Amino acid sequence: MSAVLLAAVLGILPVSPVWGRSENAAPVCAAPADLVQFKKILPRLAERIALGGPVTVVAIGSSSTAGLGASSMTASYPSRLEAALNAKLPGIQITVLNRGVNGEEISDMLARFDRSVIGERPDLVLWQVGTNAVLHAEKVASDAALIAEGLKRLKATGADVVLIDPQFAPKVIAEPDAKPMDEMISAAAKQGGVALFRRFAVMRYWHNVAHMPFKAFLSPDNLHMNDWSYDCMARLLGNAIVRASTDTRETAHAPAPQG
Repeated sequence: MSAVLLAAVLGILPVSPVWGRSENAAPVCAAPADLVQFKKILPRLAERIALGGPVTVVAIGSSSTAGLGASSMTASYPSRLEAALNAKLPGIQITVLNRGVNGEEISDMLARFDRSVIGERPDLVLWQVGTNAVLHAEKVASDAALIAEGLKRLKATGADVVLIDPQFAPKVIAEPDAKPMDEMISAAAKQGGVALFRRFAVMRYWHNVAHMPFKAFLSPDNLHMNDWSYDCMARLLGNAIVRASTDTRETAHAPAPQG
């Protein structure tokens, strides 16, 4: 075994997602650990797991939470995440509720927080934001204030929170506010003391470093994810969630899943 391969197996080096030898070959689901690990632990979830569950997760967001671009609702990321978490944590009943609504912006989500999120008494909230704000040229500064308000309301319930930033897709990155929005969401997570799933960076890695064509992980509209990428996102996110809630001594450092 070569030194490079041995290092990858041991997790010393991230194992890169490699695009297949032909255009029709399936990509490998992986990303560097520094892009998919959380910098925050999930104490509420850790407590629920330690007690044997049950666990309620609410995924709120817009179309990429609702699952637009997937072949069915069962292929959306919340559905795939529920399957992944139950597989990783056998014996604990984990329910992931999909509260995504196509076309919504941050203010729309805040307006239904009480009904769609807080009323479910979640242990973990996954809040996907930013894409529609970028597409509609909303002011980043105004959105920062709305996110801060939302995080304050969610944290007041005692739930853990993970922010999820926009997708790296042609229709998003063509907008001038794409990078500022990504940076603002990262800052909001840090200031709000919550975890961040860096979807934008992961998808950028797939395209710019692993050389995967957009059509490998996006639907034909060049905006929404497809079955493969929703599933991969769920697996990467599930891995980060489990690590941050079962090993609370430090943040996750395991290599990302493959295959």
